[in-house]
Amino acid sequence: MAITDTSTFPDPVYRDTVLAPLFDGAKTHFAGHVRAINRAHLVMLTETAIIAPGTAATIAGALRDIDAEIDIPALTYTGAYEDYFFLVEAELRARIGADTAGALHTARSRNDMDHTVFKMALRDRTDTALTQALDLADALIATAVAERDTLIVAYTHGQPAQPTTYGHYLAAVLEVLLRDITRLSEARAALDHCPMGAAAITTSGFAVDRHRMAGLLGFTAPLRNSYGCIAAVDYVTGLYSALKLMFLHLGRVVQDLQFWTAFEVGQLYVPNALVQVSSIMPQKRNPVPIEHLRHLASATVGRCDMVVNTMHNTPFTDMNDSEGEVQVAGYAAFDSGARVLALLAALIPATRVRADRVAANMDAACVTITELADTLVRVEGLSFRQAHEVAAHTARAVIADGQPLGAGFTAFARAFTDQTGHAPALTQDAFAHAVSARHFVNSRTRFGGPAPAPMDDALSALRVDAHALRSAQTQRRTRIDAATTARDTAFDHLMTGA
Repeated sequence: MAITDTSTFPDPVYRDTVLAPLFDGAKTHFAGHVRAINRAHLVMLTETAIIAPGTAATIAGALRDIDAEIDIPALTYTGAYEDYFFLVEAELRARIGADTAGALHTARSRNDMDHTVFKMALRDRTDTALTQALDLADALIATAVAERDTLIVAYTHGQPAQPTTYGHYLAAVLEVLLRDITRLSEARAALDHCPMGAAAITTSGFAVDRHRMAGLLGFTAPLRNSYGCIAAVDYVTGLYSALKLMFLHLGRVVQDLQFWTAFEVGQLYVPNALVQVSSIMPQKRNPVPIEHLRHLASATVGRCDMVVNTMHNTPFTDMNDSEGEVQVAGYAAFDSGARVLALLAALIPATRVRADRVAANMDAACVTITELADTLVRVEGLSFRQAHEVAAHTARAVIADGQPLGAGFTAFARAFTDQTGHAPALTQDAFAHAVSARHFVNSRTRFGGPAPAPMDDALSALRVDAHALRSAQTQRRTRIDAATTARDTAFDHLMTGA
């Protein structure tokens, strides 16, 4: 039996739950990129003689008028047209007639247009994120230089371990951040290949110039396989995976900052400008920006996971799962991530190490005891295992007596004699020097260590790496700006009809 269908598109519920949110996302995030694609495609169609110059001039004039006369942010979805693309097409038809207006869509599809639009939107956001991350890297470098010799306690497993410097710690953070920036930059490179010209799936019978189209839109080249142009989503999953790692790793640093500012540890001071007070307990200084950093970093990680997980078990074809709605939802990761990068770049240079608390914690925990064992191997000729036993007995004794290690020569001499059967050659002054935090750090002169020489080498190398990443980012934006100028010039030329 034949089905009688008197319904009309769109169903009100479908309109309100799907089409209207998609339209709002398109007008907010994609309208400018659709405009760029329309202009570039018209230029390419004219240069390849697929449409005549006179037709191109008419279309160009209408596109210019649409851009000038339609207040895109004020548009409200009514259901009169399926989406933003069809609204623009309808405006063209109303101004210059269906036949002429329809020529603009020759040899293209919403499929290749959509993925091109998504890439253009993502590259802008990624470039902003990379710039902010590099700004954070610069702040870390400057702070690490300033704090190169500032002693701190390094913790392992939540316990005081050894002395190092704040600069050494920040340089380690910086190395990870630069690797994360490199990963994000490599993911950004996947956005540099243009899907335009793939049309629906298999390119077109028209002699389009895909390389010209890519160049006009600021891409380095077309994405080669036309099926992959509309089916592959690795440019999305790879990008959000790289973005996720940056904020996962920064979140670990934030956790350290939280621990170090705790009253019981107190080795890091946060200035009043970044501290909130209690509404009832006047003695409290709450460094709550650190908490905001932690939850914003976690939210960014979760938002990245949402995008990646949405692609799981989807078909390898053009599909809505990877398109407008999930693209717009993913931008929240860039928004929260931007807040993390900006706040962290302000917080870290503003912090100060509390030398008094560092010294107290070092004394209480005997964090220099490893160097005593090393010194006994070098000076007294003990095996490391025997030297370790002497050092361990010394540490236990001074901790039991509530003494700093530097004042524990008597405990050391007793432990040494008990273990070796003779008195140590190490004098009291030499002992105090061996267990001082400054000597501990300055003797770690190996590659990658906290002593001044390897730190200077490391910071110099990190500056070079950061500069190279910054240069690559600048070149990308220069290319896109040049493409915008070239595209607009070529488009303006079309309106002469020459």
